[in-house]
Amino acid sequence: MVIAFIPFFPNSSMTPRKKLEGLVAATITPMTPDGQINLPVIRQYVDYLVNEQNVKNVFVNGTTGEGLSLSVQERKQLAEEWMCQGKDKLDHVIIHVGALNLPECQELARHAAVIGAGGIAVIAPFFFKPTNKDELVAFLQKIASEAPEVPFYYYHIPPLTGVKIRVEELLDGIKAQIPNFQGVKFSDTDLLDLAQCINKNETGEFEFLYGVDEQLLGALAVGANGAVGSTYNYLGRQTNLMLQAFAKPDLALAQKYQFLAGEFLNFVIKLGFGVAQTKAVMTFVSGIPMGPPRLPLVRASSEFIVKAKAKLDSIVWPDGD
Repeated sequence: MVIAFIPFFPNSSMTPRKKLEGLVAATITPMTPDGQINLPVIRQYVDYLVNEQNVKNVFVNGTTGEGLSLSVQERKQLAEEWMCQGKDKLDHVIIHVGALNLPECQELARHAAVIGAGGIAVIAPFFFKPTNKDELVAFLQKIASEAPEVPFYYYHIPPLTGVKIRVEELLDGIKAQIPNFQGVKFSDTDLLDLAQCINKNETGEFEFLYGVDEQLLGALAVGANGAVGSTYNYLGRQTNLMLQAFAKPDLALAQKYQFLAGEFLNFVIKLGFGVAQTKAVMTFVSGIPMGPPRLPLVRASSEFIVKAKAKLDSIVWPDGD
């Protein structure tokens, strides 16, 4: 049973909100060998992200977290645990509350508000799809209004949803309809669309977080505030060094980091790389057992694990690690 919670983090109306920028780990959902969520692991997980990867923002129950394969109850339990364990350690806990039906999204949004989440995000519904901007905004507005004090992010991932409404179009007049609209998790390779969004964001009121890890440097070049991705669970430290190099600016060094991360991803993508394989990589890098994925996904093969580990171990990063 989910109990009532006093917010773990201060309400944004009580303290100035810290801007969400830099790296955001798209969290994995740890599971037991029999496929149940493994909540006790999350305390160790938080400490690992903060202390070993220097990542202090998380995006919970998204694609990497198998959010759409979890029950509403499980999603609430995970949100609560990340809020509890992240108290005084994490800067932002963003909870993905998207689902295929509106009532579940609204229930999860209300719950996120009650526990004091730093933000909520919503994916476009992808069985019955919105066909134009007005339909999509109407859906998002009905969810955002259930948590009016919580920053709201649209989770744009057309390769998975098939909803290809351009974000540039979506943003026109969005604040009038969704006053708590804060930004976009932009998980698409269309850098033209992203660049047009950022170009129009002259006041800087919106945050644009890029979600295609292997192309992050290109997104930074057009003005992305930061990134949400699965690789920042285990390559967060190296990616933070890339961000530092880009900010100096030392483009050659930043490129080196991006190329090496891309070399690893290119290798594992050819082997077959998804959520199950991400869980396996995180397990052997961090030593924290992430467990199996939930069906219909199946465990990464032992062959994949051996090859992926050997490849990652062979990479010599510019900082010597």
